[in-house]
Amino acid sequence: MAKSKERAVVVTTDKRGVFFGYATGPTTGDTIRLTRARMCVYWSADVHGVVGLAATGPTSGSRITRAAPAFELRAITAVMDASPEAAAAWEREIWS
Repeated sequence: MAKSKERAVVVTTDKRGVFFGYATGPTTGDTIRLTRARMCVYWSADVHGVVGLAATGPTSGSRITRAAPAFELRAITAVMDASPEAAAAWEREIWS
C-alpha cells in the first residue's frame, strides 16, 4: 500500500480556533488529524486575516504555539492548503 502524501494545511474550527499542521488522511468531514500541529493564538494585522496565514504565514507580531506530535480537530469549518512560504513561517514558532 502506498504511503499517504503529507499536506501542509491551515484549519479553522467552529470555536474560532486556527491551527496549522500536516494532514495525511482525509480533509473532508467534521474531523481532521494533524501531525506536527500548532495553534495560532494571535496574528498581527499585517498577516491580512486568516487566509493570510495560509498564503504567507504568521509574521513577527503573531503568537504561534510549539508543535504537538499530533492531534485531532473536530467541528472543522475550513481547510486551506498552506503555501511553502506559509509552512516555513509556521515552523518558526513565532511568539512575540
